[in-house]
Amino acid sequence: MKRSLIFLFAFLLSLPFIGKEKKKYDVAAYVWPAYYDDPRFQELGVFAEHKGEWEGICNSTPRFEGHRQPRVPLWGYFDESSPKMQEKIIRTATKYGVNTFIFDWYWYEGRPFLEDVLNKGFLQAKNSKKMNFYLMWANHTLNTYIDRNEPDKSKVYWQGETDRKTFDSFTDHLINDYFKQPNYYRIEGCPVFAIYEIGTFIRGMGGIEAARDALQSFRQKCIDAGLPGLHLQAIVWAALPSTLSGTPGDKTETQDHTVNYLGFNSLTNYQWCHLVPTGRDYLDWGNEAITFWQKYDSDFSVPYFPHVSIDWDCNPRYPVSYPVLPVIHNISPQKFENFLLKAREYVDSHPQQPPLITINAWNEWAEGSYLEPDEENGYGFLEAVKRVFK
Repeated sequence: MKRSLIFLFAFLLSLPFIGKEKKKYDVAAYVWPAYYDDPRFQELGVFAEHKGEWEGICNSTPRFEGHRQPRVPLWGYFDESSPKMQEKIIRTATKYGVNTFIFDWYWYEGRPFLEDVLNKGFLQAKNSKKMNFYLMWANHTLNTYIDRNEPDKSKVYWQGETDRKTFDSFTDHLINDYFKQPNYYRIEGCPVFAIYEIGTFIRGMGGIEAARDALQSFRQKCIDAGLPGLHLQAIVWAALPSTLSGTPGDKTETQDHTVNYLGFNSLTNYQWCHLVPTGRDYLDWGNEAITFWQKYDSDFSVPYFPHVSIDWDCNPRYPVSYPVLPVIHNISPQKFENFLLKAREYVDSHPQQPPLITINAWNEWAEGSYLEPDEENGYGFLEAVKRVFK
């Protein structure tokens, strides 16, 4: 009798949950794939210790009282292009609710840059199919910001503008080597491809008409390759080129018109520092940054996917002789969790669009924004993701 009452009580408690399935969210973290010895680093004459950008991290020092430097990774200064290491990364990410990686992807002077983390590491990991991924073409000019020993940050290694011939050559590579992977992230069956700098893309193509034609051709290539199409994602900053000529300041066309004319299907952000100045308290920074969510929702006719940043401190990329750059203060996993909850609320209030949230970042150690565990907070930021989404 007593046992029967216990079972009955347990059954009654479960009634509110019967037939309800927990909502699944696509939690996507950006990956900066520079923590290994890429051969092209030697072409540039940087990272002589052959550890990639770990060199700036492990040699960083505090620049003022209370400066949270150096940031020390709990896993050590590992080779990110190792399949074994990627297996650990995938296992950890999925355990805590991060189910998608957005790889920063580069192509300069007709050749790839920083692809080995994806090609030799992630895709060769035994558990890679348990994690989705997609690419963000980081088409910015590469200058000496990556060289901690160079005080002149105006020196340019490679320009970000890309002409049509180059664009056509690497889109074949994207389709054949990435988009057809079974775990490539798709929306409505279409592979998602993000572009970091829309204005740079337009200038490289030679104007808005040529840029539009290039993207239409890219989409048709995907269809010809047997894919249902292409989902283009624009990375938006506080300001986009607001005209069909791509000229800043001319308000004859709206930003939404530009995005639609080019054929973009959605928007998100890369970092809150692109929206709101740094050098402030984390809660103030984040609260101002998320006001853009509603602005994007109302100003654009394509879906906006909410973005949450963890931190910002790029001083490890600068020599000690360089003036101190502004940082974010009073960061904690609990405060980060507060913004994750707001992102979840935004997604829940937009049931007509995919439940995608982007985070900066999985491993932007040189900019102080990372989910990977460190000696200060351990797995705290990952635990925050798990509480909200898993």
